[in-house]
Amino acid sequence: MADALVGTVGNHLIQAFKNHCQQLSEFEPELNNLKTQLDFMKAFIADGSKHKRKDEMVKTTLNKIRDLIYEADDILTDCIIHDDYQKQNSHLKKFSLRDRYFRYKTVKKLKKINLEIEKMQGALPPYFQMMAISRDPEQNRCDNRWTSPAFDESSIIGSRDDKKKMINWILPSNNVLIKIAIVGMGGLGKTTIAKEIFNHKGIIDRFQKRIWVSISQTVNEESILKSMLKQLGEDVTALDKGQILQKIQITLLNCNYLLVMDDVWSVSDGWWDKIYDGLPKKQTHRNAIIITTRHKVVAREMGVKESQIHHPKILNEQESWLLFTKFAFLSNEEMKYPELIEVGKDILRKCQGLPLAIKTISCLLRGKNKSNGVWRRICDNFHEELSMRGSGGSVIASLQLSYDDLPIRLKNCLLCCSIFPEDYEVSADWLIRWWVGEGFIENKEIETAYNYLSELVDKCLIEVVEQRNYDGKIYIKLHDLVRDLITKIAKDEAFCSSRSNPKIRRLLIKEGMDLKQLNENSRLRSLLVWDGCPLQFENKIGITRVDSLKVLDLSQAMLDTISTKKLFNWISSLKRLSYLNLSGHIKMENVPSSIGKLKNLEVLIFSGCKNLRKLPLEINSSQKLTILDTECCPFLSLSTGLSNLTNLQELSGFNMTGEFRLQELQCLKQLVVLKIVMTRTSIIKDEELTIFSELNRLKIFSIDSRNCTMRDEIVLKLDDLSPPPSLEELYIINWTRQRTPKWINPASLPKLKYLRIEGGSITSFSSFDQASDLTWELEELSLWYVRLLNLEWGEVLRFMPRLRCFELSSCSLIKGFCYQQAVLNEFLEFRGWEKNTIVDFQELENGRIAVWRKKTDEWTFDSNI
Repeated sequence: MADALVGTVGNHLIQAFKNHCQQLSEFEPELNNLKTQLDFMKAFIADGSKHKRKDEMVKTTLNKIRDLIYEADDILTDCIIHDDYQKQNSHLKKFSLRDRYFRYKTVKKLKKINLEIEKMQGALPPYFQMMAISRDPEQNRCDNRWTSPAFDESSIIGSRDDKKKMINWILPSNNVLIKIAIVGMGGLGKTTIAKEIFNHKGIIDRFQKRIWVSISQTVNEESILKSMLKQLGEDVTALDKGQILQKIQITLLNCNYLLVMDDVWSVSDGWWDKIYDGLPKKQTHRNAIIITTRHKVVAREMGVKESQIHHPKILNEQESWLLFTKFAFLSNEEMKYPELIEVGKDILRKCQGLPLAIKTISCLLRGKNKSNGVWRRICDNFHEELSMRGSGGSVIASLQLSYDDLPIRLKNCLLCCSIFPEDYEVSADWLIRWWVGEGFIENKEIETAYNYLSELVDKCLIEVVEQRNYDGKIYIKLHDLVRDLITKIAKDEAFCSSRSNPKIRRLLIKEGMDLKQLNENSRLRSLLVWDGCPLQFENKIGITRVDSLKVLDLSQAMLDTISTKKLFNWISSLKRLSYLNLSGHIKMENVPSSIGKLKNLEVLIFSGCKNLRKLPLEINSSQKLTILDTECCPFLSLSTGLSNLTNLQELSGFNMTGEFRLQELQCLKQLVVLKIVMTRTSIIKDEELTIFSELNRLKIFSIDSRNCTMRDEIVLKLDDLSPPPSLEELYIINWTRQRTPKWINPASLPKLKYLRIEGGSITSFSSFDQASDLTWELEELSLWYVRLLNLEWGEVLRFMPRLRCFELSSCSLIKGFCYQQAVLNEFLEFRGWEKNTIVDFQELENGRIAVWRKKTDEWTFDSNI
């Protein structure tokens, strides 16, 4: 991780010289010296990180380097903030006593850091000599993106017999409640087998209710019960554990149910007995429980008979090679490289037949040159780690190798994920914004951040667990073993944790944590407050003592007892703060002007602050702002002066009231995401109709015309605007006219890939009526609650021949679709539909969702919704 820090600070230094050359000239000798030291230490770290587990001196040195680099980054940030302040307040006297003192302290700190690094270099000459001889820098890195088959269920190898055996245990059984267990080490495919069973057609036919619960090492009985009840479609609000369990029992009483308890580590505190005793066991019904665990004793303690414990086997040589080739090569590509067969099988022998290890190492190899030398070097480096024994050792070795091979830009991003609890599913948008705020993303580009995430997914280190096609939201999680690995690395490097200690840099606070522990931590850079944890602002205690933050997320904190003024008095004192998330705080009505003191602010999130009415004019002085999110703030109207925020890449959810002029957007040339809400008081002048077309980087655009009528002038104006030609995703919400806007056509939107129309009074597509042979490049069409839309499926295919995904909800007038009827129980999940329901377009009402996805030349239901 230290090498990633060096890269981050090095880039920071380069950008600082580029953008602040004149202002930083007084520190130039020290900063140039620091850059030289960083370049030199980067070479040491790149090699030293691989040896720190075996060399205590190297480990100690890396820890010292890490501390110095953090200090250097803070100094550099302070320099830039200071110089930005001087530029914005040029009327103030230069070289004041305060200014001179700041420069004196800065030079002194930089000299101290450079001296410390020089001392470390002097203590390590033997190591550097060895490193100079042995280091073999990687060449010809393959940066081409590829489509990983990791999420393709058809690529599962070796588990079909396992699935068949256990289904035969369940379906013929006449037991009131049969319990079976899948027991094995991490990475063996226990969860995969359980999922295959859970989604098997025969299982879905048998059980009217199916519940999947992920259990972690730290068991939270209430969370388990809430998860169960939510999956049964019931409300959990204001219910205690006893009431929840009683409601579960009532809901399951008159049906057959299947309960999966995935990844159970222990039942020693009695949580399982309480839940099991509350489950109905009616003689006229046939129910089942599937348990996956790493420990056989847990299965026994949960009441599973020895004869119904399944131990998945490791893959044999043939199965391993089949799985390996599916990930390491493109289709049939292995035939082109016969010279790699021998070394490939050598690598497989070291994987010991573990599916996760095979997938991970083959994903790594897929991104490498297909040469014997490259593969043999990986095999040789892999050997020492594979010799480790113990629980999951060989898999961790495989994952460690993948981590070591990550480019510098990805290591910090991956380590951030270790802060989340086991099995936690985090929003990709939330995670990416955190990365931007931390400074981990090159050039602060949102698109670059998404590319980083895609790379980590392609390398099988992050899993996409849910992609909601109907709202574009993506959620990700870590496999347990990946999390185990990076949690250990993060702990060793004091990178992040959910447990406070004086050295930790990033902290996740959960309910029950003593905030007084923060008194001892002057190094904290990121503070995330979750689980409704209440904050207290006592003088000189706890959180108010933390003044080093770059990232502050209070979106899940309980702030009811704290006044907005008091909260912002503290927040505005955090001069290095670059990320602030206060989303969801309903009581906040106004943001104090003191927020203007945050000159380093890059990410600002107020989404869901439903009573927020005003942002101060001072917000417009935050010229580094990259993301401003005010979605779901119905009373908020932005002030004038938005045009000053020329670095904005995302502007989400702002209401265009009569005071705001669209012309302000003309200066925001960096916008990639723009989501606006039009009201009856919105005004667009004729000369402003072309402004959107000047936003050449805009990729995602959303217009919500709620509370407007078809005769309102603003709606007529919107019909005549010129759209941005670079647009790839478009959301038209609550459009009140009968025809879609005239500019929604393939000529005006040549790059559009995704179109969603939601609500409103639309009856037809205007582009379908235009006399033109142009067809759309559109790949996905989503229609939600467009109840009056009268559409022929033949027209859709004629004008949108490249369409591959079609989403519907509450659209009863669609005609002629080739799958007007389909049996839902052949697929994983369709929200709002009961088993054995026959789907017809007349029935797509009441918020139900149906998705068809094109495969080759046929249209079929898709389960990924």
